[in-house]
Amino acid sequence: MAHPVRCRAEVLGCAAEGAYHRLVLRAPDAASRVRPGHFASVAGDHAVVRDAVAIARADAAAGTLELLVADGPRSGPLDLIAPLGAPFPVPDGPVRALLVGHGHHAAPLPALGEQLKARGGQLGYLLGAPTAAALHGVDEARALTQDVLVVTEDGSAGLTGRVCDPVAQAARAIDASVVYAAGPPDVLAVTAAAAADLGIRCWTMLATDLPCGTGLCAACVVPVVGADGVSRFARVCTEGPVFDGGRIRWADIGAVPADLEGA
Repeated sequence: MAHPVRCRAEVLGCAAEGAYHRLVLRAPDAASRVRPGHFASVAGDHAVVRDAVAIARADAAAGTLELLVADGPRSGPLDLIAPLGAPFPVPDGPVRALLVGHGHHAAPLPALGEQLKARGGQLGYLLGAPTAAALHGVDEARALTQDVLVVTEDGSAGLTGRVCDPVAQAARAIDASVVYAAGPPDVLAVTAAAAADLGIRCWTMLATDLPCGTGLCAACVVPVVGADGVSRFARVCTEGPVFDGGRIRWADIGAVPADLEGA
């Protein structure tokens, strides 16, 4: 887990971006610690509950964080806790990586791609959403690579279907050695299975409700197989939100498997 800071973050801007809004916050102490895959917990004045939002981008030099929010514009200073969670692991050397993102959950993938490319990596992007309006990151992906495939469930842009449907095809096309994916459990389950069939690693950023974001409430647990082969509950907000997709028991999310240790 990162070493988060809590601060009053000034809202520098909140601009519409497709179906979403990009929120720019000034938070210098937090910005210098962020890695792709981290998230932030934010709350306005007098808020009863906090919101957990993936961090799309951090600029340490400018001291800013960018969050992509799906629920409309925000203003005024925000109570911010960031960075939280476990980020995507980025190797020191070059890799051939397929980045898979669903809707606004794809927000961290452009910054991740930039880091991978800076290390000499080769990239492919597979981006999808229910509709063309709900897509995110397509232009940023195309600025990094020509290997960008778009999928929408209603066929309004690119191929018709779910973003996870062509994972195997897209991975083979670029001879990927690793998959990085961000989205809801149903999308990630299919993505991780496709990567496993190809014999390649799949890192998944799991989008789910994070009531506290700090590990205290344990309301975001998922069953994960440990390195010792034993299944235990892991908290998405602390052990995740990025997990090795091959270790999550996707079919058992929301249940308590009988063989789960400590349950």
